[in-house]
Formats: sequence, structure tokens, C-alpha cells
Amino acid sequence: MRMLVFVLLGSLLLGNKVAAQPLARPVQPGAAPDSAGLIFSLADLLTFVTLRHPVARQAALLPERAQQEVRYARGLFDPNATSKYYGKTFGGKEYFHDWDTQLRVPLWFGADIKAGFERGTGTYVNPENYTSPAGLSYVGLSVPLAQGLLIDERRAAVRQAQALRGLAEAERRGALNKLVLQAAKDYWDWSLNHQRLTLLSYNADLAQVRFRAVRERVRQGDLAAIDSVEALTELQNRQATLAQARVQWRNATLLLSNYLWNEQNQPVELPATVRPQPLLTRWPTLPPDSVAALSELARRIHPDLQKSRAKLSQLTVERRLLTNKLLPKLSLDYNLLQAGQPFSAEKPASLNGSYLQNNYKLGVSFAYPLLLRQERSKLQLNRFKLQETELSLQQDTRAVETTVRTVANDWEALREQLALQEQIVANAERMRLGEQIRFENGESSVFLLNTRESSLVSARLKLAELQAKYAQTQATLRWAAGGVPPADNE
Repeated sequence: MRMLVFVLLGSLLLGNKVAAQPLARPVQPGAAPDSAGLIFSLADLLTFVTLRHPVARQAALLPERAQQEVRYARGLFDPNATSKYYGKTFGGKEYFHDWDTQLRVPLWFGADIKAGFERGTGTYVNPENYTSPAGLSYVGLSVPLAQGLLIDERRAAVRQAQALRGLAEAERRGALNKLVLQAAKDYWDWSLNHQRLTLLSYNADLAQVRFRAVRERVRQGDLAAIDSVEALTELQNRQATLAQARVQWRNATLLLSNYLWNEQNQPVELPATVRPQPLLTRWPTLPPDSVAALSELARRIHPDLQKSRAKLSQLTVERRLLTNKLLPKLSLDYNLLQAGQPFSAEKPASLNGSYLQNNYKLGVSFAYPLLLRQERSKLQLNRFKLQETELSLQQDTRAVETTVRTVANDWEALREQLALQEQIVANAERMRLGEQIRFENGESSVFLLNTRESSLVSARLKLAELQAKYAQTQATLRWAAGGVPPADNE
């Protein structure tokens, strides 16, 4: 079922994306447009959009930025080397020399390993910092025993940055899906305008031929002079409508050119010779249970829902940290000391039990606010944010499912309308053919024949509009289901 859904989604926009190719090849004399490569397909457009459009490139930066956020958070666990020296000499007399060098390595579970060397000499050195002239080396461990043991700011920052990475990926897919949807809609509007231009051009040519024929019959006395006026008026009306269709076609071409950019991030114009792929002539029905499968897929991969889940993950990490803040600050520092050079493997026998009991520095610190008003208020605010996000996720999930079902209903309704409109076009063609036969037999008028042709053109234009709307509905259903399914590692 999952594979069936993926195949269905892949076919909704009519074909897989292919590698970017030139928009058109030069037309060879006598060559057909298709063989000359003048068809600019929807797959070609989506290739340009997903690879080169500025919005798509901006969206591609979001995961990279999130990755740098994770890197920044992990930098809190970087080892840190410090060294400081203070000395005083006045009137030729040395008061003190105080030198301390330390390497501190944070660990994931909250403790810090540290090693260092300190040397404090001089007549007036602080007794706490006094060492022998050889100095004092140490290696130790700093461990939180309450607050910070299970989670601390460093681990919370990494977890939240990882959740931000999922949020950025969802935002990338959401922006790309909206761009692809709008590009597909504009493409089918472009194809509709081309179909309208073709129909109206043929209609105007037909009126031109009829006007000439009617004018000749008027000259021969077969028709009244008023019939030539009727034919000329109809020709002028059709030419005016054709002129408006040409403007709409050019504007649709310009609008579609907004999606075209080259590898140098420069805008590209559609050549005047390219044409869209034809409107759909087949309207398959949705497979059984496909709506339920698409709704389930949308619940899992829809970018809006994934963004809400990422926010929930961030808030959950924050809640753990704030809950840990209710514990007292209790930490233990233990440093093992050795005079002179740092600890080395050359003197393993010196680290016996007696040495460990008589050469160390131990520290314990404790702090605890008595009222915890700040900590409790932050935790309560976090609970409110969690509830708001959960409610928003529930509402968004319901809205996504409703959108999928609504678009699926539009799909089926359009199929029925298209089937009926095809019958209307066939009937209008019969009526027009019959009226043409009557006119040639002298049983009809130019006015009635023009009326039948106008009805036929209107029916064909309505069919083309429904075909374009059906193709747009396919793209909308794909967007409503979450767009392209993410890779398994996303």
C-alpha cells in the first residue's frame, strides 16, 4: 500500500523530473514541432524550479543552517585549555609569582575531567596558592550530584538543535512544495491559454473563410447583402476575441518565465517557439482506499505537521531541563595532586592507597533557592506552550486530512464534469454540422450558423478549462498529501 501511494503521488504531476535541458532546440525546416523539441513539459519546468529557482535555493539553505546550529551546540562540549599568570615585583623585591594552567574536558553525562599544573611562589603569595618551587600537577573530576546530573544546559542545547534540524527540513519541504504547486498551476494556465489561442485562431480563420464565401454569394445574388454584414460582424468579433487571447497567452508566458533561472542564477525567458504539453485527455479515477492512504501519508510527512512535532520535541527537552532546575545545585570536585611534573606512566607505583589518601584537594558546593518562584513559573509556562502546540498539532492534523478529502472530492467531481462536457462538445459539433448542411441547402442563415459555431467554441473552451482545472487538482492533491515523500533517512 505504501508503494502504491508513492507511485500515485509520483504520477500526479505527470512524469518524473529529468535532468535540466535547454528550453528548445532550433526548428529544422519542415520539421514537426514535437520532433524539433519545442514542447516544454511540466517535468522540464519542475526541474528548473527545484534546482535553480531562488526560493528553492533559499529553502535548501535551511537544513545547512540547522546543521550549523547543531555544530554550535556541540561546541559546548569542546575541551578548553586555560592558562593564567600573575606576578609582582616592586622596589627590586619579588612579592609573588602565581601560575595556573588547566585543561578541562566536558563529558556528555554532565561531569568534567580536568588536568593542570599550578605554581605559586614568593614571600607574599596567597597561602592557598603556595606550592613548592617545582610546582604542583593535578588531575581531577567535577561531578554534579543533583541538578545537572540527568540533563543540563549543554545537553539540552544539543537536543534542541537536533530538533531544529527536523524543523528546518520540514520548512524546506513546505516552501518547496508550495513553490512546485504554484508552478504547476501556472503551467496548466499557460497550457490552457495556448489551447484557447488555438481554438480562437481556428474560429477566426473559419469566420474569415465564411465571410469571403458569403460575400461572393452576395455578389452572385444567392444571398442578401445583410448576410455579408452579419458575416463581417462575426469575423470582427472573433478577431477581437483572438487579440485578447494573444495578450493572455503572452502574459501567461511571461508569468511562467518567472520560474526559469540558469545555473548562474540569472533569469531565463521562454523562447517564443516553445509550446506546452497538451491538456489531459484521460482522467483516471482514484484507486480504492487511496484517500485513506493519502490521509495517513499526510499525517506522517506533511511539513506543517512535522514542524509542530519538531516544536514539541524542543519543548519536551526544555521541560526536562526546567524540571531538573527544581533540584538543588550539589557538585563534587576531586583533584589528585602530585608535586613537580604531571602524572606519567613512569611512576605507577607511587599511586597507591596511602598516596591517594594524603594527596588530594576536595570540594563540595551546595546552593538551593528557598521559594523557587522563577523555576516554577518557567516550568508552568513551558507546560502552557506544550499544550498550545499539542492542540495546534491536533487542529492541523484535522485540517490536513480534510484538505486531502476535499481535493479528492473535487477530483471525482471534475471527472464527472469532464465526461459530461465531452458529450456537450460532441452534441455541439453535431448541431454545428447539421446547421452547416442546412445553410448549404439554403434552409438556414449566417446568423444561425454563427450561433452554432459560437456554442461549439464555448463548449470546447469550457472543456479545456475543466481539463486544466483537473490537472491543477492533481497537483493540489499531491501538495495536500505532503508533497514528495521524504527519503528514509530524513
